[in-house]
Amino acid sequence: MSATEKEISYTATNTYSTLNTLHPGTKNVWLVFHGIGYLSRYFIRLFESLNKEDNYFIAPQAPSKYYKGDDYRRVGSSWLTKENTQTETKNVLRYVDAILSSEEIPEHARLIVLGYSQGVSIASRWIASRKINCDALVMISGGFPKELSREDFTFLTDQTKITHILGEKDPFFEIEKVEAEKVRVKQILPQIEFRTHPGGHELEPKTLIDLL
Repeated sequence: MSATEKEISYTATNTYSTLNTLHPGTKNVWLVFHGIGYLSRYFIRLFESLNKEDNYFIAPQAPSKYYKGDDYRRVGSSWLTKENTQTETKNVLRYVDAILSSEEIPEHARLIVLGYSQGVSIASRWIASRKINCDALVMISGGFPKELSREDFTFLTDQTKITHILGEKDPFFEIEKVEAEKVRVKQILPQIEFRTHPGGHELEPKTLIDLL
Protein backbone atom coordinates (compact mmCIF):
# COMPACT_ATOMS: atom_id res chain seq x y z
CA MET A 1 0.00 0.00 0.00
CA SER A 2 1.30 3.45 -0.88
CA ALA A 3 0.83 6.54 1.27
CA THR A 4 -1.37 9.32 -0.07
CA GLU A 5 -1.09 12.99 0.79
CA LYS A 6 -4.41 14.83 0.77
CA GLU A 7 -5.40 18.45 1.25
CA ILE A 8 -8.14 20.03 3.34
CA SER A 9 -9.29 23.61 3.97
CA TYR A 10 -10.31 24.93 7.38
CA THR A 11 -10.63 28.20 9.28
CA ALA A 12 -7.59 29.22 11.31
CA THR A 13 -7.00 31.92 13.93
CA ASN A 14 -3.75 33.84 14.40
CA THR A 15 -2.55 36.86 16.34
CA TYR A 16 -0.80 40.06 15.24
CA SER A 17 0.71 42.99 17.12
CA THR A 18 0.25 46.75 16.92
CA LEU A 19 2.24 49.68 18.30
CA ASN A 20 0.88 53.16 19.13
CA THR A 21 -2.66 54.35 18.38
CA LEU A 22 -4.33 54.80 15.01
CA HIS A 23 -5.98 58.23 15.17
CA PRO A 24 -7.02 61.05 12.79
CA GLY A 25 -3.56 62.60 13.04
CA THR A 26 -1.66 59.43 12.16
CA LYS A 27 0.58 60.17 9.17
CA ASN A 28 2.11 56.76 8.49
CA VAL A 29 0.77 53.23 8.86
CA TRP A 30 3.56 50.66 8.77
CA LEU A 31 2.86 47.03 7.92
CA VAL A 32 6.03 45.31 9.15
CA PHE A 33 6.94 41.67 8.50
CA HIS A 34 9.45 40.09 10.87
CA GLY A 35 12.24 37.68 10.00
CA ILE A 36 12.62 34.01 10.81
CA GLY A 37 12.90 33.24 14.51
CA TYR A 38 10.90 36.27 15.69
CA LEU A 39 7.53 36.68 17.31
CA SER A 40 5.63 39.80 16.23
CA ARG A 41 5.25 41.14 19.78
CA TYR A 42 9.02 41.31 20.17
CA PHE A 43 9.78 42.45 16.62
CA ILE A 44 7.45 45.42 16.87
CA ARG A 45 9.42 46.79 19.82
CA LEU A 46 12.23 47.68 17.40
CA PHE A 47 10.09 50.61 16.22
CA GLU A 48 9.41 52.17 19.63
CA SER A 49 11.93 54.95 19.05
CA LEU A 50 10.04 56.39 16.07
CA ASN A 51 7.53 59.21 16.56
CA LYS A 52 4.49 57.78 18.33
CA GLU A 53 1.99 60.41 17.15
CA ASP A 54 2.90 60.13 13.48
CA ASN A 55 3.38 56.38 13.16
CA TYR A 56 1.16 53.34 13.71
CA PHE A 57 2.70 49.90 13.32
CA ILE A 58 1.07 46.59 12.46
CA ALA A 59 3.18 43.44 12.76
CA PRO A 60 1.65 40.24 11.39
CA GLN A 61 2.68 37.01 13.08
CA ALA A 62 4.20 34.17 11.04
CA PRO A 63 1.96 31.13 11.55
CA SER A 64 4.54 28.37 12.00
CA LYS A 65 5.94 28.31 15.56
CA TYR A 66 8.83 26.25 16.87
CA TYR A 67 11.10 26.02 19.91
CA LYS A 68 14.50 27.70 19.65
CA GLY A 69 17.41 25.97 21.36
CA ASP A 70 17.62 22.78 23.35
CA ASP A 71 15.94 24.09 26.50
CA TYR A 72 12.51 24.38 24.79
CA ARG A 73 11.82 27.74 26.41
CA ARG A 74 12.13 30.35 23.65
CA VAL A 75 9.69 30.28 20.75
CA GLY A 76 10.34 31.51 17.22
CA SER A 77 8.36 31.42 14.01
CA SER A 78 8.74 31.10 10.25
CA TRP A 79 6.69 32.38 7.34
CA LEU A 80 7.47 29.76 4.72
CA THR A 81 9.69 26.80 3.95
CA LYS A 82 10.38 24.88 0.75
CA GLU A 83 7.59 22.46 1.76
CA ASN A 84 4.25 23.16 0.03
CA THR A 85 5.33 26.75 -0.56
CA GLN A 86 2.62 27.85 -2.99
CA THR A 87 -0.26 26.76 -0.76
CA GLU A 88 1.38 28.17 2.35
CA THR A 89 1.95 31.47 0.57
CA LYS A 90 -1.74 31.70 -0.31
CA ASN A 91 -2.65 31.02 3.32
CA VAL A 92 -0.31 33.73 4.60
CA LEU A 93 -1.51 36.32 2.10
CA ARG A 94 -5.14 35.69 3.02
CA TYR A 95 -4.18 36.19 6.66
CA VAL A 96 -2.56 39.56 5.80
CA ASP A 97 -5.72 40.54 3.89
CA ALA A 98 -7.78 39.82 7.00
CA ILE A 99 -5.55 42.05 9.12
CA LEU A 100 -5.87 44.99 6.74
CA SER A 101 -9.63 44.52 6.56
CA SER A 102 -9.87 44.52 10.35
CA GLU A 103 -7.63 47.55 10.86
CA GLU A 104 -9.50 49.81 8.41
CA ILE A 105 -6.57 52.07 7.56
CA PRO A 106 -7.75 55.64 6.78
CA GLU A 107 -7.14 56.99 3.29
CA HIS A 108 -5.20 60.02 4.51
CA ALA A 109 -2.44 57.90 6.04
CA ARG A 110 0.57 56.77 4.03
CA LEU A 111 0.98 52.99 3.85
CA ILE A 112 4.53 51.75 4.29
CA VAL A 113 5.19 48.04 3.83
CA LEU A 114 8.40 46.79 5.43
CA GLY A 115 9.96 43.35 5.31
CA TYR A 116 12.97 42.27 7.32
CA SER A 117 14.98 39.17 6.35
CA GLN A 118 12.46 36.40 5.55
CA GLY A 119 9.72 39.01 5.84
CA VAL A 120 10.89 40.56 2.56
CA SER A 121 9.46 37.57 0.69
CA ILE A 122 6.02 38.06 2.26
CA ALA A 123 5.95 41.84 1.90
CA SER A 124 6.88 41.76 -1.79
CA ARG A 125 4.60 38.84 -2.64
CA TRP A 126 1.63 40.46 -0.91
CA ILE A 127 2.13 43.75 -2.76
CA ALA A 128 2.52 41.98 -6.11
CA SER A 129 -0.39 39.58 -5.61
CA ARG A 130 -2.87 42.12 -4.26
CA LYS A 131 -1.68 45.03 -6.42
CA ILE A 132 -1.13 47.21 -3.34
CA ASN A 133 -0.19 50.71 -4.46
CA CYS A 134 1.59 51.53 -1.22
CA ASP A 135 3.48 54.75 -0.60
CA ALA A 136 6.71 52.97 0.26
CA LEU A 137 8.23 49.50 0.26
CA VAL A 138 11.22 48.93 2.54
CA MET A 139 13.23 45.72 2.27
CA ILE A 140 15.89 45.03 4.88
CA SER A 141 18.47 42.23 4.77
CA GLY A 142 16.28 39.94 2.70
CA GLY A 143 16.23 38.29 -0.70
CA PHE A 144 13.69 39.17 -3.37
CA PRO A 145 11.48 36.23 -4.51
CA LYS A 146 12.80 34.55 -7.66
CA GLU A 147 9.37 34.14 -9.27
CA LEU A 148 8.47 37.85 -9.27
CA SER A 149 9.05 39.90 -12.43
CA ARG A 150 8.66 43.42 -13.74
CA GLU A 151 5.14 42.59 -14.94
CA ASP A 152 4.08 41.91 -11.33
CA PHE A 153 4.73 45.53 -10.35
CA THR A 154 3.60 47.60 -13.34
CA PHE A 155 0.72 48.99 -11.25
CA LEU A 156 3.15 50.91 -9.01
CA THR A 157 3.73 54.57 -9.81
CA ASP A 158 6.94 56.59 -9.77
CA GLN A 159 5.69 58.04 -6.49
CA THR A 160 6.19 54.72 -4.69
CA LYS A 161 9.44 54.95 -2.74
CA ILE A 162 11.27 51.61 -2.76
CA THR A 163 14.35 51.05 -0.64
CA HIS A 164 16.57 48.08 0.11
CA ILE A 165 18.84 48.30 3.16
CA LEU A 166 21.68 45.87 3.84
CA GLY A 167 24.25 45.71 6.62
CA GLU A 168 27.84 46.02 5.41
CA LYS A 169 28.81 43.17 7.75
CA ASP A 170 25.83 40.92 7.04
CA PRO A 171 27.21 37.36 7.15
CA PHE A 172 24.38 35.96 5.01
CA PHE A 173 25.24 37.92 1.86
CA GLU A 174 28.34 37.70 -0.33
CA ILE A 175 29.35 40.84 -2.23
CA GLU A 176 29.31 39.15 -5.65
CA LYS A 177 25.81 37.76 -5.12
CA VAL A 178 24.59 41.07 -3.76
CA GLU A 179 25.78 42.95 -6.84
CA ALA A 180 24.16 40.42 -9.18
CA GLU A 181 20.92 40.61 -7.20
CA LYS A 182 20.94 44.40 -7.38
CA VAL A 183 20.97 44.20 -11.18
CA ARG A 184 18.04 41.75 -11.21
CA VAL A 185 15.91 43.68 -8.73
CA LYS A 186 16.66 47.01 -10.45
CA GLN A 187 15.14 45.59 -13.65
CA ILE A 188 11.99 44.65 -11.74
CA LEU A 189 11.76 47.81 -9.61
CA PRO A 190 13.55 50.60 -11.54
CA GLN A 191 13.01 53.23 -8.84
CA ILE A 192 14.63 51.19 -6.07
CA GLU A 193 17.33 52.80 -3.94
CA PHE A 194 20.00 50.61 -2.34
CA ARG A 195 21.35 51.66 1.02
CA THR A 196 23.72 50.19 3.59
CA HIS A 197 24.35 50.54 7.30
CA PRO A 198 27.57 49.64 9.14
CA GLY A 199 26.05 46.73 11.07
CA GLY A 200 25.23 43.12 10.27
CA HIS A 201 22.01 41.17 9.71
CA GLU A 202 19.82 43.52 11.70
CA LEU A 203 17.16 46.16 11.52
CA GLU A 204 18.49 49.54 12.56
CA PRO A 205 15.56 51.92 13.31
CA LYS A 206 17.73 55.00 12.72
CA THR A 207 17.95 54.11 9.04
CA LEU A 208 14.16 54.46 8.72
CA ILE A 209 13.80 58.00 10.02
CA ASP A 210 14.64 59.81 6.78
CA LEU A 211 13.21 57.27 4.33
CA LEU A 212 10.06 59.27 3.66
